[in-house]
Parts: sequence; structure tokens; C-alpha cells
Amino acid sequence: MTEEVNIYLDDARERMAKAIKHLEIELATLRAGKADPNILNGVYVDYYGVKSQLGQVSNINTTDARTIVIQPWEKKMIDVIEKAIMAANIGLMPVNNGEIIRLNVPPLTEERRLELVKKAKVEGENAKISIRAIRKDTNTEIKQLEKNGLSEDIAKDAEELVQKITTDFTKTIDEIIEHKEKDILTV
Repeated sequence: MTEEVNIYLDDARERMAKAIKHLEIELATLRAGKADPNILNGVYVDYYGVKSQLGQVSNINTTDARTIVIQPWEKKMIDVIEKAIMAANIGLMPVNNGEIIRLNVPPLTEERRLELVKKAKVEGENAKISIRAIRKDTNTEIKQLEKNGLSEDIAKDAEELVQKITTDFTKTIDEIIEHKEKDILTV
């Protein structure tokens, strides 16, 4: 392989890894019926005029399998955090005792579990679409190199390698979705 082809292949791997990372972030916000601080990743609060992630202004812990406890670093932030959680519409009602906020995670109904599995599969399919788009872009770049003088054999080998990379990342996505599905369906 030429240096230029390797650069395109490395770029494709890097972009596909980012698609996997994005999938993992999206799946972390899906509530599986257990208390998981990642549910709060999308909650932002106004901290002295700066939009800050909830984890940057408080400690977030799980005390048991059904309870998330949020302890603000400053007591005056407790009402702001409570409002932000309600505004984020994550399906959990905050209980404020003046010092900490508790979120009780109710067990999921079977219907809700199936709904979450569907959503996880949609996220997985979106990640696969991203992976295929990256494959297409990389193959287009390789074809352009071939037009500019790259040997046909090297171009064909590079395209086969791009397909192998794509297949590997697609399998990774399937494994992640399968794991999340088991996590959601486990009572």
C-alpha cells in the first residue's frame, strides 16, 4: 500500500471508531430499568451563566439498583438542578430534600422494554449507515487515486481492506446492540 492509501484507510478507521463511540453514548442514555448515572448525560444546568453538564456541578451516584442520588457542590444549585432534570424529560421525577436530589428509577414494563429495544436497534442502524457512508467516501478517494496513477492492483487491495474494516465495525455494532438488548430485557 502507498502512504496516501494508508492515510485514507487510517482516516476511515478513525471515523468509524467515532461512529461506534457516538452509538455507545446514545445507548448509554437509554434507561434499562436500573439506576445508571449515564441517564443524566444529556442534562444541562445554568451555572453562573454557563450551560454546564449536570456531572460538572454535582456528584452523581447510585445508592442501590433503583436510586440515583445527585449532590450539588453548592446548595443554591439544588432548585436549578431539579428544574433541569424535569425539563430534560428523562421520565424520572426528582425528589428534593434540600440537600440532595433522589431519582427513583421505576421498573420497566414489558411494553417499555420492547420500545427501548426498538430504539436501540434504530441507533444501531444509524451507526451502520454512518459506517457505510464512510466506506463509500473512502472507496471514492481510492478510485480518485487510481485515476491519478495508483496501480489497479493496489486500488483493488485497498478496496478489499476497506470492506474488511467495514465488516469488522458492523460486527462490533451488532455486538453492542445485542448486549444492550440483553441489558434492557433483563428484569
